[in-house]
Amino acid sequence: MKKSSKKKSEKLSEKTMREVAVIGIDLSDRTGKYCAIDDEAKKIEEGKATLRTPELEKWAMSIVPTVMVIEAGTHSPWISRLLTRCGHEVIVANPGKVALITQNVQKTDPVDAEFLARLGRLDRELLFAIQHRGEQAQIDLQVIRTRDMAVKVRSILINHLRGAVKSFGERLSKCSTEAFVNTTRKEVPEALKTALDPIFSQIDQLTKTINGYERQVLKLVEERYPEVEMMTQIKGVGALTGLAFVLVLEDAQRFASSRSVGPYLGLTSKKDQSGDSDPQRGITKAGDRLLRRLLVQSAHYIQGPFGVDSDLRRHGEKIAARGGKRAKKRATIAVARKLSVLMHRLWVSGETYEPLRNSFDTTEAVKAA
Repeated sequence: MKKSSKKKSEKLSEKTMREVAVIGIDLSDRTGKYCAIDDEAKKIEEGKATLRTPELEKWAMSIVPTVMVIEAGTHSPWISRLLTRCGHEVIVANPGKVALITQNVQKTDPVDAEFLARLGRLDRELLFAIQHRGEQAQIDLQVIRTRDMAVKVRSILINHLRGAVKSFGERLSKCSTEAFVNTTRKEVPEALKTALDPIFSQIDQLTKTINGYERQVLKLVEERYPEVEMMTQIKGVGALTGLAFVLVLEDAQRFASSRSVGPYLGLTSKKDQSGDSDPQRGITKAGDRLLRRLLVQSAHYIQGPFGVDSDLRRHGEKIAARGGKRAKKRATIAVARKLSVLMHRLWVSGETYEPLRNSFDTTEAVKAA
């Protein structure tokens, strides 16, 4: 009886796979629950697939080319590439925008898979599909992300040391992060040396590691991403920020207009308009968090004491001059948004950066009038 049941199941699977229109796959850590529906929106098969390359590839190759819908997550980049290589059209849904799934009170993996399949069949725009970067870009971006993690860990350790010494009535000298170990190690009270000395060694090693990552960044810019040099013409934009910008966007032609980059990186305001009510909201914070932070840091530099006179700086000063509780913060975000647009424009056009181009054009127009 078991043998007959197995053959029947295999035969049914072959039949349904020929009739399938869309497959929704809900990804977990080790397995993916899938749901297949046909052209008439009828559910024709459910099951699970192992999320390991050999098993998933074998499963995907056994299915005639079709549309597969998954959600963005840890596994989605490599899975989307694998399914595409197997001949399928892959749609990667933005989970933050699909409230039908995230706010479902009866949320389970099979239910999520079914909703993904039905949304993919009904209207793909409802999935707010995203485009994953290529494998090489993902590998290179890990250099920047891992460097950022090392910097965070180093900051936590430094703060721990300062707090530990302060709790004994002493204070470590103010100094740069790079000079922290050599400057403050001798200032630790004798009673705390046994506990804190190993942390100094860890900070010293982390600094060397971070410096190694920064050398890798420069090497990548020189050997693989020369377009970054177009962006580093802007004083305040370094190789790290420029490389992150290129790797996150990956393809400059994805954007029909440079102005689309700001919203893509979450640097535009949210909207909550209803009737006569249209309150001012914060930025959307969509897109890559690390790149957005790097752009904001560059905006701080441009507006700071070391920033040079430029259209970007004047733009920020104009907004800050309006006053208000958050004037400076709004000015920084505005400069970061304008900076992202400018960087994309330089990338696409290959033009030489002119810090006061808009101001010069305005002055010439006034003189001509």
